[in-house]
Amino acid sequence: MSVPLVFDGKVVIVTGAGGGLGREYALAFGVRGASVVVNDLGGDIKGGGKSSNAADKVVEEIKAKGGKAVANYDSVEDGEKLIQTALDAFGRIDIVVNNAFINTFACISDLIHRVHLRGSFMVTRAAWNHMKKQKFGRIIMTSSAAGIYGNFGQANYSAAKLGLLGLANTLAIEGQKYNIHCNTIAPTAGSRLTETVMPPVLCESLKAEYVAPLVLWLSHDQCQENGGLFEVCLRTVGAGWIGKCELNLLFSFGSIFTSVATLVEVLSRVETDEGIAPNPTSAMATAAVGQKLPESTFSYSQTQCILYALGVGMSTKDDDHLKFLYEGHEDFSCLPTFGVIPSQAAMMDGGLGSVPGLNFDFTRLLHGEQYLELFKPLPTSGTLTSQARIADVLDKGSGAVILLDVHTYSGKELLCYNQYSLFIVGAGGFGGKRTSDKAMVTRITHPNRTPDAVMTDTTTRDQAALYRLSGDWNPLHIDPSFAAMGGFKSPILHGLCSFGFAARHVLKQYANNDASRFKSIKVRFVKPVLPGQSLQTEMWKEGNRIHIQCKVKESGAVVLSGAYVDLHAAADGSPQILPESELVFAEIGRRIKDLGAEMVKKVNAVFGWEITKGGDIAAQWTIDLKTGAGALHKGPYSGKTDVTITVSDGDFMEVVQGKLNPQKAFFAGKLKVRGNIMLSQKLEVILKDYAKL
Repeated sequence: MSVPLVFDGKVVIVTGAGGGLGREYALAFGVRGASVVVNDLGGDIKGGGKSSNAADKVVEEIKAKGGKAVANYDSVEDGEKLIQTALDAFGRIDIVVNNAFINTFACISDLIHRVHLRGSFMVTRAAWNHMKKQKFGRIIMTSSAAGIYGNFGQANYSAAKLGLLGLANTLAIEGQKYNIHCNTIAPTAGSRLTETVMPPVLCESLKAEYVAPLVLWLSHDQCQENGGLFEVCLRTVGAGWIGKCELNLLFSFGSIFTSVATLVEVLSRVETDEGIAPNPTSAMATAAVGQKLPESTFSYSQTQCILYALGVGMSTKDDDHLKFLYEGHEDFSCLPTFGVIPSQAAMMDGGLGSVPGLNFDFTRLLHGEQYLELFKPLPTSGTLTSQARIADVLDKGSGAVILLDVHTYSGKELLCYNQYSLFIVGAGGFGGKRTSDKAMVTRITHPNRTPDAVMTDTTTRDQAALYRLSGDWNPLHIDPSFAAMGGFKSPILHGLCSFGFAARHVLKQYANNDASRFKSIKVRFVKPVLPGQSLQTEMWKEGNRIHIQCKVKESGAVVLSGAYVDLHAAADGSPQILPESELVFAEIGRRIKDLGAEMVKKVNAVFGWEITKGGDIAAQWTIDLKTGAGALHKGPYSGKTDVTITVSDGDFMEVVQGKLNPQKAFFAGKLKVRGNIMLSQKLEVILKDYAKL
């Protein structure tokens, strides 16, 4: 290909040419003299909608470069119409590039076969006789790694893509004597379909225009390749990578996952000029642990708090809901479970796909479990920042689990902590560990007795449409056609919406809707709920922990299991926060404000404090004397502390007042230290006698 390829006098149809690979093919043919029919239905990546904008824009680009092109907006299932456009505009058809694509969200969908397999068949059949008469034709079929190797959860897509290879192989045989060649490509390229699941650096490396040269060569009249299958990925820097596959090569990879892992490794090795060797997924996943997503900012007003409350079923029909729905109420409050909203924004905006090592297909992501803990009631308006971090990656065999920790702050004050348990279908089997000590307690069995309380609310037909306004815009919850692709008869309710229903049931039953009493909630998502169905929450009270199970009343199906809500103790005349330790830490905060920079130079450490009462953790504090001018936060540290000290409130005050020697307390088991125990000696800077704490 040292001599530029030209296609003067040739007419080419590129399906799905409004963007991505198809656009690059069309532009490449256009600048090399071909007359191009730019076909694009103008729908979204799931096959919905229709617009002429995409095709028209590409036609304009080709013409601006001096080329010839016309647009076609028909579905590939109407193959005759596409070919007729070519005949009407240019009088012939020489090359067909079957590229039309829709997303593969569902495991079983007729639409997948209609677009990928039947659409390619219909367009090719319409062109076939014209090619036979002129004794020339070039046809490109587009398969994928899922078709070649198979992929968990993509039976329909894999079948369609491998079906295209079978179709191409037969056409290559039948077309040989007419000088009609048919080849198949399995490209990997960055596009609007992959940019949400690939890291930006990898997407940059896999630009669509780097796949186009192979398509040009296979379409040229001098190319004698026929019946070939090519995996292709070209690199921005250094040599390119194209693999012509044979059956003995196909089965050596073993699975699509090892194929993709090899491809990623090839790209990295090309850049460093090293030899090529597979990089195990387990190593890549391990490398992801501890990685942080970009910090996210979330600004909201009282409107968002009210909208969220409506989204989880609150109504003016209930007088005691008014405090969450009316900004003029004397006790206007934000529902505690609103705490998932800013953290969810952090996850979405940050992009899991941008984390090195998480080379998973995030179109197969399921929300498995959710933990939320509040350290103080949420403000009804403000600007919050969230810091998300990969806590662990687990191998569950049938899938991979990503534990994502998100800490949300108001200024430097920690407001809440979320842990998302995200299950990636089909991404397991990479040899990783199955459990993690970083996972919040889950799947707790509720007491074996009749529920102490049961509350039921009927969701409205518009419940999902209302809840999505709080930020989860997944079309699965609003678009019937998209839901059908997922195998649902109608759009389903967000799991976190059911989560909100269950939490407010507990808050009403056991806390008189006092948001300040809410401490934490943990749930496991089991089955979906359809808007209009009734959610029934069964509750068992065990001290300040309320075990819950949520069902669809009409069917009895459990939708939330292994769940609980922890509440702060009810007011009994004494404050909920330990009074003495509260005052001590307030004084420590004032001292850090005045002398923090000096303390940071002397100490250079982060201390975590766990203050207990009755054996349970009653308060947590972080003393950061490592960064900036130092800081005091209420709640656990967002990263890793250098030292964590656990002590009862009473013993803490004894130590502070000089009545209990810290070393004696340590050896007596009254004061427990985790981490660098030697650093604990530097606490004298904070707690020495003259401070008069």
